[in-house]
Amino acid sequence: MMKHVNGRLVLPLLTIALLLGAGILIPNARAQRGQRFSEAELFFELNDTDGDLGVHASIDGEPWTALEIQGPNGRLVMEISGRGELRGQGLTQLSFESAEPSFEDLEPADFLRRFPEGRYEVKGFPVEGALLASSVVLSQVMPAPPENILVNRVPAAESCDDPLPTVIAPVLIDWDPVTGSHLEIGKRGPINVSRYQFFVEREGVKLSLDLPPTVTQFEIPRAVTDLGKEFKFEIIVRTTTGNNTAIESCFRLP
Repeated sequence: MMKHVNGRLVLPLLTIALLLGAGILIPNARAQRGQRFSEAELFFELNDTDGDLGVHASIDGEPWTALEIQGPNGRLVMEISGRGELRGQGLTQLSFESAEPSFEDLEPADFLRRFPEGRYEVKGFPVEGALLASSVVLSQVMPAPPENILVNRVPAAESCDDPLPTVIAPVLIDWDPVTGSHLEIGKRGPINVSRYQFFVEREGVKLSLDLPPTVTQFEIPRAVTDLGKEFKFEIIVRTTTGNNTAIESCFRLP
């Protein structure tokens, strides 16, 4: 599955404990909450084509030297702390995604039991000043995958390993609006699509864009399709809870 991560941390400068009992020395901070993070997201991402599932986070705010995420059961699910020069400098942004084992290695229900639905507390211990704190609700209601995907009105391949449709540019990809939750993975419930994300790529070429929830088609510019013969595309359904469901397919040009 294509990865879309805005930030990376250099691991040698950090001490990380994820889903472990290892303790980290947290610096002192005033007991009262000072301010919220400017961004705090915790969500699931499902690749419905490849059959894998992961948990992701995106956090941003004023400088901090240590950060922790506490689950709804009161258990710490992550601690992270800067060391050396990085501790004095402070961090402001963190994006991560968990490993995404295939469903053959870890069934979705077993994965979701590791990350129960509910409210998670994100706390940042600042370089100076009061505690940074935000509350994030993690939902297990996953959007259904896009269906009736067409490439120039021809049914798309179910995966890039299947026989691919051969079409002539311009190439129009369209799909039915997603209006419900996934029928097999996660909990059933209402969903509200916030946007679709569309990606198309081949070796050395990649195009990505966000589409409003009312737009369910995209014509790939000839400037892209003129650069090759076989392309991979991905459609991601993102809900207002942050959860994503993605599908992948490919097409060929003559």
